[in-house]
Amino acid sequence: MDESIIFKPGAIRLMDQVRETLRFYHYAYSTEKSYVEWIIRFIRFNDKRHPKDMGKREIERFLSHLATNRDVAASTQNQAFNAIIFLYKKVLGIDINLDIRAKRSNKVKVLPTVLCKEEAQSLLSCMSGTAKLLAGLMYGSGLRSIEVIRLRIQDIDFANNQIYIRNAKGGKDRTTIFPDALHKPIRKQIESVKVLHDKDLREGFGEVYLPNALSRKYSKASIAFGWQYLFPSKVRSIDPRSGKTFRHHIYKTVLQKAINTAKTKANIVKRTTPHTLRHSFATHLLENGENIRVLQTLLGHKDVKTTEIYTHVMQKNHDAVKSPLDAITYLDNE
Repeated sequence: MDESIIFKPGAIRLMDQVRETLRFYHYAYSTEKSYVEWIIRFIRFNDKRHPKDMGKREIERFLSHLATNRDVAASTQNQAFNAIIFLYKKVLGIDINLDIRAKRSNKVKVLPTVLCKEEAQSLLSCMSGTAKLLAGLMYGSGLRSIEVIRLRIQDIDFANNQIYIRNAKGGKDRTTIFPDALHKPIRKQIESVKVLHDKDLREGFGEVYLPNALSRKYSKASIAFGWQYLFPSKVRSIDPRSGKTFRHHIYKTVLQKAINTAKTKANIVKRTTPHTLRHSFATHLLENGENIRVLQTLLGHKDVKTTEIYTHVMQKNHDAVKSPLDAITYLDNE
């Protein structure tokens, strides 16, 4: 997006301020891109006026436009709102009244799609290599797709049978279970990463992105093996923030494409995505009698109400419940 075309003179400096502030607060690069894009859209919608010359009324108009004319989801509208509030409060230092009375997008509560245990087994049996290991971690440990591809070598704790998830949703750390079935393939994966990392070091590379400016605090940490991604990319790339050449983690699309292919091979009709495996993990633990509070901790949910949605999709014993259709005479006349 060409910011020099979108804005009047001086606005590019504003976007630089936005990026610098986001990085100061350690926002993820994906969040940075989203926030910048929403701020650009907000300014463009209001005839390229500077945000200092706008306020509550313009914010309400823009958010209402998203709901009414663009028909965006509630989560999308909330992200736009958060980006604009960040601009005013953190970048411009203007305390915007949070009583924004915009038309809100309808938040529809959708039950998650869940695979039965046989379908989960069938799906995984149709996968191989790295993709199967990623899928196994999502179903076996309840990880989000972004969490599984961001795992570092040091996040795997064989001795205590647990996996550390750092800086997860909401900026919180947590631990989850490490299935015994994955110990051997994860060890093999770590060995392959070691070979790749040694090769990078010999060629004068080997650095990896570190969160929260740790590279300035620990100068050698960026090349330490423990900080390397468990699922590294096949190629090195230039980090858009530092300009350094790193070996980043693999893309989420690797898992998405593999699951889509496996779903077809396994003849699964349900809409199946990587996140379906996390939903299935949660549901199957509840069916096995696991305490919902324990499940809440494993999943990293802030509110147990979020976890309770899985009680609506878990298999229940309906043998004692008789349909009213069975109490009358039903004839198929077709």
